[in-house]
Amino acid sequence: MNTASPTPPRTDTRAGTGTDPTAFPSLTVVVCAYTLDRWDDLRAAIGSLRDQRPPVRETVLVVDHCPELRARATAAFPGVRVLANDGRRGLSGARNTGVAAARCEVVAFLDDDAAAEPDWSARLLAPYADRAVAGVGGLVRPWWATRRPPWFPREFDWVVGCSYRGLPTHPAPVRNFIGANMSFRRSALLGAGGFRTDLGRVGTRPLGCEETELCLRIADRRPDAVLLHEPAAAVRHHVPAARATWAYFVARCYAEGLSKAHVARLGSSRAALSSERAYLRSTVPRAFVRALRPGLPGGLRTAAALVGGVTATVAGYLVGRVRRPAPAAGVRDPAPSAAPVAGPAGGAGGGRP
Repeated sequence: MNTASPTPPRTDTRAGTGTDPTAFPSLTVVVCAYTLDRWDDLRAAIGSLRDQRPPVRETVLVVDHCPELRARATAAFPGVRVLANDGRRGLSGARNTGVAAARCEVVAFLDDDAAAEPDWSARLLAPYADRAVAGVGGLVRPWWATRRPPWFPREFDWVVGCSYRGLPTHPAPVRNFIGANMSFRRSALLGAGGFRTDLGRVGTRPLGCEETELCLRIADRRPDAVLLHEPAAAVRHHVPAARATWAYFVARCYAEGLSKAHVARLGSSRAALSSERAYLRSTVPRAFVRALRPGLPGGLRTAAALVGGVTATVAGYLVGRVRRPAPAAGVRDPAPSAAPVAGPAGGAGGGRP
């Protein structure tokens, strides 16, 4: 069990956000958890929601098929609705359970190993004053349990579920969000049919892209909808030592390629890979040139990581395009996706480009 995770550092940037609760839509925050091993992280996540201004109207903790965790959380978190995932095992099923139970206008998702800054709710909710905005996602800062590996490219922070270099640094429309820190109008989530349960993480299996696929469906259903990246809505995401290794880096990149192949098969491959093309054409080459600058410590290792990460991701994608998985029983099958929202390529679904 994880007992060595201190509370992440916090920065109070509340000034100037306007915290009159009547100025914002009501907010349900859904946190999904599946293991007692991240108990200290979960306590930090729930604790960060109690400090929000405007207050979070409702916190829903969905426990994914772990009765021991559900019993402990029910006793430890008064005022939090603790529910069992009533769908298929995995993150998507747990999120769908939370959406179905939510009572507020906006549903936000916070990872069980992430902690929100005190002004997170205000920054996340303010853009909803524009009725065209169907969703708002925020910045995910890595909080390394040890230290950042010197070779780890910031352009690949999506590997550990965090915002990466190349995302917009100011509010801007994006194709999809990072799963650790995102929100949607509940009506948009329900209208799109929720998260596909044949995509996404189950336990420690490093697959994903369910957020990307959902955002594509929201945009397909309502082409004028805006999915807005708001960097001021920030959370800190715990990165354990096990994810700071070369083995995890390569495995995660390969799994990302597999996931992207599945998303491309479900709908328009052009839409599903629009951000990735821009990432490979622009973000990665600039990073490679930067890494090879004379005198940069660890530059050659970073350049090698860039090449290795791209290679592993492409390999996973090619394998995924050839290998067609059989549909699983009980999988939700919403309408296929089409074109993404117009605007800069951005947000990583579940921390991916």
